[in-house]
Amino acid sequence: MSTVAALLITLQAAPLAWADRTTTSGQSKDAEGGRNGNTMYVQTKVQTTVNGSSSTAKSGTLSSADSNWTPPACWYEPAFSPKEIEATVKLWRSIDGLPLIGGIGDFVGDTLDSRYKDGHPYKDYNLDKQGEGMFWAAAVNPNRKDDPEASACDKPPFWVDNGDTPEEPLALTPQILAEYAYDELPVPGTEIEMKPAGATKVNLPTWIWLDKAKFKKISVTASLPGTGLSATTTAEPVSLHIDPGTGDAQTFPASGDCEINADGSIGEPYADGKANATPPCGVTYLRASGADGAYPLQATVTWKISWTSTTGEGGDLPEGTFGATQDVTVQEIQSVNR
Repeated sequence: MSTVAALLITLQAAPLAWADRTTTSGQSKDAEGGRNGNTMYVQTKVQTTVNGSSSTAKSGTLSSADSNWTPPACWYEPAFSPKEIEATVKLWRSIDGLPLIGGIGDFVGDTLDSRYKDGHPYKDYNLDKQGEGMFWAAAVNPNRKDDPEASACDKPPFWVDNGDTPEEPLALTPQILAEYAYDELPVPGTEIEMKPAGATKVNLPTWIWLDKAKFKKISVTASLPGTGLSATTTAEPVSLHIDPGTGDAQTFPASGDCEINADGSIGEPYADGKANATPPCGVTYLRASGADGAYPLQATVTWKISWTSTTGEGGDLPEGTFGATQDVTVQEIQSVNR
């Protein structure tokens, strides 16, 4: 990372240097100030809706079914006006009177002025273009700030006229906003209903189901305040996969993939008289769990992901998965001989 980029991103010594830009999530929150370590966060905000109602509940984060794809770790977005750049330099130059950091203010000011005032490449902070564009700056996805890819956005702030599209592959687009919203989807937990619950018997079908009220469409909207640009990413559950935790088991269906019913539920609740019937979603264990105590049954929901935007662009993103593991104790059926 260049010296200028580092100085413009690492601003703890001058917290009032310019408007804080940070991600927010939840119920219609505006962007709030804040930083974490040496990372300058984005101004982008997100709003989560579940069936039209705002929600902040989040049990887990989706994993992409495509191992070669992840939401973006960083991008560039409009960040600073010419007056903000000028104010930053003045503030740095004003801190030389503080203990232990004498001279640092002028050093930082000279470095910034070389780029933004003295024509290398900008003159007078582009003050003559105030209102005609913005300096775009690196922004880091707070969910992926520790990813190596987060360091890919290492350019210092650069000028972009209003209405122009930067010639930069990582410049903010509606799809990048949608991919960031993907990372914020509040997927619910996948603790399944089972009968028998807690412990089952060898060769006895175990019924598995999920209530229809739990798994519905979820949407997250990510927007850049002041621009009118936003993208909405929607996740819709499509199936539940059952992994019984041992090869000594038979799943229903045989693939272990339980489809979503028309009413949004998965499987069918157990009812009296069905102890020996074949469940539409379930498992039969063929061997007791024995000394190991329990089998780790994993239930994983697959979500179909799509997005739309205020520009009219949209499409599909890789399916996401989220699962949980439950211990199942399997016992031998005891018989009494008389």
